[in-house]
Amino acid sequence: MVTNAGGVAGDILRSFIERIERLEEEKKGIADDIKDVYAEAKSSGFEPKIMRQVVRIRKMESHEREEQEALLDVYMHALEGHSGGPAEAAED
Repeated sequence: MVTNAGGVAGDILRSFIERIERLEEEKKGIADDIKDVYAEAKSSGFEPKIMRQVVRIRKMESHEREEQEALLDVYMHALEGHSGGPAEAAED
């Protein structure tokens, strides 16, 4: 039975909403599992912050990663070429 309220089929809408809610619950469960893996890795001596960066980098396409690395290199060279690092700036 499809109920229309203002042109919206309530039963169909309810079905979509319930599917989304189930998927959100699954997503939360998976996020909790990932958190547990990072905690386990940390207890084994690994740094979760760096591991997250590695995961993010591995998701990138190779050309995107190369572009980001090149920009990072340019920015670091620009900063290193600037006279006065953080310690010197603090003295001013």
